[in-house]
Amino acid sequence: MGKSTKWKMKSLISSFRNYCKNNNFEQNSSQIEIVKSIIVFLKTKKSIFKFFFKKDDYLCFYLFGGVGVGKTMILNFIFNNLSLSKQRLHFNEFMIKFHDYRHQMENKDKENSIESFVKKLKKFKVIYLDEFQVTNIVDAMILGKLFECIFKENIKIIITTNTALKDLYKDGLQREQFLPFISIIKKHCVEKELLLENDYRKLGDNKLQRAFCPNNEKNLFQINQIFRKLTKNKKNKTLKLNIKGRNLEFTNYFEGIIRFDFKQLCDANYGAEDYLKLAKNCKFIVIENIPSFSNENSNQQKRFITLIDIFYENKIPLMISLFKDINNLGSSDVLSDPFKRTLSRLYELTSPSFQIVN
Repeated sequence: MGKSTKWKMKSLISSFRNYCKNNNFEQNSSQIEIVKSIIVFLKTKKSIFKFFFKKDDYLCFYLFGGVGVGKTMILNFIFNNLSLSKQRLHFNEFMIKFHDYRHQMENKDKENSIESFVKKLKKFKVIYLDEFQVTNIVDAMILGKLFECIFKENIKIIITTNTALKDLYKDGLQREQFLPFISIIKKHCVEKELLLENDYRKLGDNKLQRAFCPNNEKNLFQINQIFRKLTKNKKNKTLKLNIKGRNLEFTNYFEGIIRFDFKQLCDANYGAEDYLKLAKNCKFIVIENIPSFSNENSNQQKRFITLIDIFYENKIPLMISLFKDINNLGSSDVLSDPFKRTLSRLYELTSPSFQIVN
């Protein structure tokens, strides 16, 4: 390796250490190795690495690992230090953009909508998709062709997820139609697992001072007190959202601060697009009466997972009330793994260090 390449690698590693220190993030050798691997992956064809890899190899960096190990933290650092043309999207947001585009093409050239959508992505050298997960058959059937087109355009993709590539959409409906996607990714992918012993979001002083359990008069009084303080001198009006012709209205909205019952958000037939639009209009959210979960309310749990992912992505602090302690909320069988991420994010979003950004 040449001296200049060595220096750049060392410089970025040094910057990463400072980034962790300044943000009070845990750092260890596993994270450093992942950072090094991503730097190698992002090398251009002019680098010395071209002698080891074929032209169309390694167009995807697939980083998986358990909840709170620091995947998003690492990729945010890398992304912010990239001078290439780039785009960063939560996977839900990426798929919403695709489906919106396809809907617009309905009366035009829907047959070639995937190819024309990807051509609009050619301006980016790197696309970063955070929290990659496949939960429905519609996306499962589309992803193979979509990523095949992306790789043909030589666009690099960086993915973070909780799930190993071979286990994506495991036990999903008509999974055999999803297997071509896994084959396409494997052909072009560097797959790495990030392993840590602790969830860094639970370390230090991040105690749950905005999570109230059980639901009783004492805790309701505290929630009311905090909510009144936050909304003092703010105007109360109805938040009205229009999403593809659907009109949604939410009360208890005070200039970006809003209060919900869990059932309002998760019993209704809302999806990622609805939660994303809501998040864009809020800076602090109260969610009351979060239940325990089981196979009986798996649909509500699935919506809650999506909801918290989007609120986390948009850095919205929460105050919550729960029927059971956060570590004893239970889960439906099929959602137990992704729900670990949700619980971890609740720790962070309700911690005292996670404050309203004006």
